[in-house]
Amino acid sequence: MAMTEYNPPREPWVDIVFEDQHILVANKPSGLLSVPGRLAEHYDSIWSRLVETYPDIQVVHRLDMDTSGLMLFAKHKEAERSLKKQFQYRLTHKVYYARVWGHPEQQSGQVDLPLIGDWPNRPKQKVCYQDGKPSQTLYQVVKQEEKTAIVRLLPITGRSHQLRVHMQALGHPIVGDEFYSEGEAFEFSERLELHAAELSFYHPDSELLQTIFVPCDFYLEADSVIFNYFNPVKELPDYKKLPRP
Repeated sequence: MAMTEYNPPREPWVDIVFEDQHILVANKPSGLLSVPGRLAEHYDSIWSRLVETYPDIQVVHRLDMDTSGLMLFAKHKEAERSLKKQFQYRLTHKVYYARVWGHPEQQSGQVDLPLIGDWPNRPKQKVCYQDGKPSQTLYQVVKQEEKTAIVRLLPITGRSHQLRVHMQALGHPIVGDEFYSEGEAFEFSERLELHAAELSFYHPDSELLQTIFVPCDFYLEADSVIFNYFNPVKELPDYKKLPRP
């Protein structure tokens, strides 16, 4: 499944949430690529917009094009190495909000389903117990609506499309999802209602734990909750005990 038409939002051009001499955090809108695609017409991305002002900016993780929310960037190579190591060792924690179709039976829980690329239907992913990679997501229902529910999601692993496939596997796909929802669930929203609201990481210079939050446009009641609501969540490992970048 290739991108048929790419019309990314242009306002605001870039929404910077936090910045210092080492890192930059931007709020990526839904519909904008994280990095340029292979074709020239897919060059526009959050990275390509930032590099106009910050020529040394480095991508350390990505969001799906249709997912909105926080993206963390490094301003120099030393910061890039530090942050990429944190993602590699799962030292970062992220919290997402999503609107899903229907009402999950359990108000909270963990989805533990291995995922693998669905190659004939790229870029879709699928559950595969034989060859899939381990994938876990914690979820919590925070609001019941007439036909939908708002869920708070904490991915323990970071597989491609993990949250989207895990919610579909529960029988409650994220609304507006062109890959994993259909019928009323797809038509309910003009966008994928999935938002990366909160990100915790160790600052590459001070090595102090830092948490950044950005509001959710489709659920205004979203709040900063990463260490308050998800239990049990293991403590973040001691960054200072890891091999130096």
